[in-house]
Amino acid sequence: MTRAPRLSPGAPAPATADRLTAGGPSEPGTARIAVDLLGGDDAPAVVVDGALRAVRTDPALHLMLVGPIEVADELIGALDPAQRARVTVRPVRTAVGMADHPTAARGESTVRTAVQAVRDGLADAVVSAGSTGATVTAAALGLGRWTGIRRPALAATLPAVEGPVVLLDVGGTLEPGPATLARHALLGAAYASVAHAVTAPRVGLLSVGLETGKGDRLRRVAAPALAAAPLPCDGRYVGLVEGYDISLGTRADVVVTDGFTGNVLLKAIEGAYAMAGGPPSRGGAPRAAALLGVGGTVVVCHGAAGSEDVASGIALAAHLWRRDAAGTVRALLADIPHDLAPDRHDTEVAP
Repeated sequence: MTRAPRLSPGAPAPATADRLTAGGPSEPGTARIAVDLLGGDDAPAVVVDGALRAVRTDPALHLMLVGPIEVADELIGALDPAQRARVTVRPVRTAVGMADHPTAARGESTVRTAVQAVRDGLADAVVSAGSTGATVTAAALGLGRWTGIRRPALAATLPAVEGPVVLLDVGGTLEPGPATLARHALLGAAYASVAHAVTAPRVGLLSVGLETGKGDRLRRVAAPALAAAPLPCDGRYVGLVEGYDISLGTRADVVVTDGFTGNVLLKAIEGAYAMAGGPPSRGGAPRAAALLGVGGTVVVCHGAAGSEDVASGIALAAHLWRRDAAGTVRALLADIPHDLAPDRHDTEVAP
């Protein structure tokens, strides 16, 4: 038996990956996005092209280009005068490499400068396709973390048969403990409600079977923690789910897992689409994810993102800012008691 996506009365259609592309509709309201020009495997070329697509598509979009002047000038020179007026530049020549330790983000770099622009009120959101670890570190240090959230999560939205499914974590925290997974369940439920208008989101824990007790030690310990955690937005824990449930969307609207497994799964889905000749017309695996748990709007694009993926990431950041997703999710979590003990290895960002 199939079901239609469960939306709030009068709510807009869910913002699935296909609607957040450079060719999709834009929402009203100015959005100022700081873009890391040097982040990503194929930067700066694909970032420049993606930023061009985004600014040409959304007339209320303003970009702050963070990177070398000559790279920014290449982008600005391709715009007409009216579009040029919506672009500013922050000159920075240093980037955090994909192989660098995340703490490299503590020094001067494009991603750190982009985050600082949000902190200083010069931009509304930041987008980077660079090192995930560096982006998470820069955001946590520069913007702070929410009360009760020690380890932020990256949330990606996949277009399932029955409506959008939020998968988290997809790379923010590779080795979480059970309490972290329970906190991420709260984040995911609130995010699904705010960003995608899902009512009473169903939350599942990814495992290798549906029966109680299935999975590794982390899953076996985390399942009772998720079952006991009060969820926002009338969310409810539905138990264990399997990989195919993410593509179907019939059992859960939010699927919680560790960042290592989530990242591998996301890339496996990308590979499956490639083998099938490309993603479905309604959108494939997203190459941009929202960072939840930090004091601002941060979008992390896939390191191998192409220009369309970068444009989609910029559009996602604008969408989240215009909905005040970060502020609303944070407020929803403030009404939920945070009585989960920290995980044994839960620490602050490494020095």
